[in-house]
Amino acid sequence: MDEFKRRLTHLHHCRGVGWKTIFQILKGDPELKNLYQLSHNDFFTQIHNPSSSSILHDLQSGLIHDQIRQYKINGINVITIFDDEYPTLLKETYQPPWILYAKGDITLLKKDIHLAVVGARQHTEYGENAINYLLPKLIEQGIVIVSGLASGIDTIAHHSAIKNGGKTIAVIAGGLFHIYPQTNQQLASEMMKNQLIISEYPPNIRPTRWQFPMRNRIISGICKGILIIQAKSKSGSLITANYAVQEGREVFALPGNIFSSYSIGTNELIQQGAKLIITPEDILQELIF
Repeated sequence: MDEFKRRLTHLHHCRGVGWKTIFQILKGDPELKNLYQLSHNDFFTQIHNPSSSSILHDLQSGLIHDQIRQYKINGINVITIFDDEYPTLLKETYQPPWILYAKGDITLLKKDIHLAVVGARQHTEYGENAINYLLPKLIEQGIVIVSGLASGIDTIAHHSAIKNGGKTIAVIAGGLFHIYPQTNQQLASEMMKNQLIISEYPPNIRPTRWQFPMRNRIISGICKGILIIQAKSKSGSLITANYAVQEGREVFALPGNIFSSYSIGTNELIQQGAKLIITPEDILQELIF
């Protein structure tokens, strides 16, 4: 790890540092040469971050340096927005993550076409059958399936991709050392060997509620399109779809029973202009053909 990358990673680990703080620091010091000379006054007058005490304390922390050195030993790749491995489409989004922490096959990030497949944690047999019907032909065309490792539709999408010999990426809330939900620990372990799991949070960060909708912008951000399988009226999947619309991605939705609460969200998306999906070819003609 070169000096600039090490310093950016260290800064990214500091308490109280968010996207805007890193932006302000890089704007004034693009190579981070003066990172360890910053003062309380700098944070108040130039960076406008009131958490200077915590940040300065963490910048002097040897423990953080030790944590970062352990990542390579644990097979964790640190990918900054300035690295070639960083997903091209994600760079084009609003406030893309400065750093991605990745474990597994990072070449998957540079594959030609990624499709997000997301849906409700609670689902029906209809949703599972739809995934098992749609994904095999998409995988045959080399499309990488991206989801969030959540219970329900996300888990089925990851499993279906693996079962059909395809490739899949999970974008998680929290860090790589804290997989959620616990029931997906085995799936996560398998994916860290042969697929890929990524997070914008340092590996030791525990997942919190607000991180889940935030990670949805990455799920849609690295993909050319997003397929919503089942979603209730206030499902987190609709947040992902909204990000996709804002970033100009293709939005696909599986139609459902008008009397089923599990299809209210997808049916509304179709009313709003999402493409109604009946066959795999409906997706392929937008992404490939």
